[in-house]
Amino acid sequence: MKGLRAGKPPRIPLAAAVTAGALLASLTGCVTVHGESAVVPALSEAEAAKVLTTFVAKNNRANTAYDAGLNARIETGALGAIDQAGLKSRKEVRPKGNPDYQPLKLTDTRYLIPEQAGWPKFFVTDSRSNRKGQGRWLFVFQRQRADGPWKASYLSVVAPDQIPRFARDEHGRVKAVPVGGGSGLTVPPDELSKRYTRYLQEGAGDDFAAGRHTTALREKREKALERENVRNEFADRAAQPPQYAPFGLRTKDGGALVFFTTLHHHKQTLPRGYKPQIKDPLVKAMMSGTPKQSVTFVRVSEQAVTVPGKRAQGKSGGDSGGKVVFLSRIEGLTAARGE
Repeated sequence: MKGLRAGKPPRIPLAAAVTAGALLASLTGCVTVHGESAVVPALSEAEAAKVLTTFVAKNNRANTAYDAGLNARIETGALGAIDQAGLKSRKEVRPKGNPDYQPLKLTDTRYLIPEQAGWPKFFVTDSRSNRKGQGRWLFVFQRQRADGPWKASYLSVVAPDQIPRFARDEHGRVKAVPVGGGSGLTVPPDELSKRYTRYLQEGAGDDFAAGRHTTALREKREKALERENVRNEFADRAAQPPQYAPFGLRTKDGGALVFFTTLHHHKQTLPRGYKPQIKDPLVKAMMSGTPKQSVTFVRVSEQAVTVPGKRAQGKSGGDSGGKVVFLSRIEGLTAARGE
């Protein structure tokens, strides 16, 4: 992916260097489903394989040429926002692109295609990549309408032993989870973004298990707030559909694997007489305004979490204690503003 990782502003995430791009247009031969009430898979496994094959080919072209325009046609949601910002900044720094880019390869893929009614429809791919590490690459592809293209909206890199076992229907297909109150989950998918950003801001609620992206992240922020040589301010905002739609698949234990988006601002202000020094050319390429005393970094984050079913509430729930557990979180810089 082509965004810039959170934490120290100048750092570039591993995901930023490894992928971007997806399907250029809807594929010839894909099943077209009209209407809002038919509960059917939006495509076959063979068609999903074609989507992924085209995704990888276009991904490699976009990374090599730093082509944000191509990416905008083939990605959407959090993944598209991160990638398009990163590709634009890289294109400005290196107009000729990246001829040394190592093409992405995905193998050992399984296709998780639920039956659904209405739009958007989605499916998930679970693959081994040729990048470093043992994590499995999970892409979410979504389609907004019957005659629209499939676009990738989420990427999550998950350890193989953390990928849950999925529930299956009578046809052997995975099950999509309703995003609202009918989900049967302790936190409905359409509430996750709001609950998580509120937790980061206030420490409120008891929905999330302790870990790197919850308790540890809040502790890191608390330390930043205590610094005397720079004032740090954090603002987190829930992401809203249709641009940032959540998606979920039912797991065997009655819970779900859910993908959702959040939006984040981090403002750093120096004492009077000191000017922020932005040395990374990729960050400079994203900068608007003049950083005379402060800089605000704008980031988009894509998450994959397991959410327990309501029946698990109050039970031990294994290591999670019946709470939401983060499997993957990729945060990318999408803009910077100087003041």
